Amino acid sequence: MTDTDCVAFLQWALPRLGLRWAGYRKVRRRVCKRIARRMRELGLCEAGRYRERLEADPSEWRALGTLCAIPISRFYRDREVFDALGAEVLPALARGAQHLECWSAGCASGEEPYTLALLWRLQLAPRFPDLGFRVLGTDVDARLLQRARAACYGAGSLAALPAAWRAQAFEQRGRLWCLREGFRARVELLPQDLLAELPDREFDVVLSRNLAFTYFDAEGARRALERIASRLRPGGALVIGVHERLPPPAADFEPWPGCRAIYRCNPRVSTSS
Repeated sequence: MTDTDCVAFLQWALPRLGLRWAGYRKVRRRVCKRIARRMRELGLCEAGRYRERLEADPSEWRALGTLCAIPISRFYRDREVFDALGAEVLPALARGAQHLECWSAGCASGEEPYTLALLWRLQLAPRFPDLGFRVLGTDVDARLLQRARAACYGAGSLAALPAAWRAQAFEQRGRLWCLREGFRARVELLPQDLLAELPDREFDVVLSRNLAFTYFDAEGARRALERIASRLRPGGALVIGVHERLPPPAADFEPWPGCRAIYRCNPRVSTSS
């Protein structure tokens, strides 16, 4: 399948999955390789034949949706965002609180929720020794969650992590770095589709980065924001990708002062589900 054929196929298929072609331009080759592999598994040699298979077999759309997931993640990704969380946002939310709940929506193989847990334990817990802190990571891809539960990563995934944190929190096993058990305790991992399911509790911080507001179509992004808002406590923080924008209308949110890609949930707005 040529690049031209794959682009034409994606421009046809992505809207039917509720996804935006614009979000896939730079990562299309990765997706095209997966689709080509799937076609070989099905004994199909042309994109047109795979399109016919999708039209005849609705269950194949689920497989295609999995192929279109883009799990790009690493520890401490976008350093300025986590620096702001550690210096400004989490301390502000912790003052006067008894516990903090965080949700990483679309957590892929776990780097993001584990980064939050490391940030809290190694930087902030000494300042708030009596405060409870938990992180929930959710993702639709069960294979990625399996990797997250194993919590072993290549050196490239840890490249942005402070060296002292890596030394304290990880042990090397061959070519992999594995998170020590004590640093996993605050993180729960669950299989969930953001547009179909929601956690059963509210959160002080929600991270939805480089997923809904990059790949979902306009309606899907709007619905995702509404659903996130329904689980975010008034005054809580929403963190998005540094190159993303909130879909309109986003009147429930205002930029967190001095922090890039972080928004405060308007405390005047009810967030009941």
